[in-house]
Amino acid sequence: MNSEREQPAEMPDTALYIASMITELARLAKSHNLDTLAYLLDMARLEADQVSQTWSGRANGGPG
Repeated sequence: MNSEREQPAEMPDTALYIASMITELARLAKSHNLDTLAYLLDMARLEADQVSQTWSGRANGGPG
């Protein structure tokens, strides 16, 4: 892990990238009947999407 703090402007893109990677992992888990793992990955994707939306709003001058 990088010890430097990430700039807030990069956070929405990073969160979106993570969400897309998690989506693929969740599909893989579902296709192998790993239901609990798929569920947890879906929750992580939702969190990444929410982080992205929150930080996008802040970057665009919104309330965040």
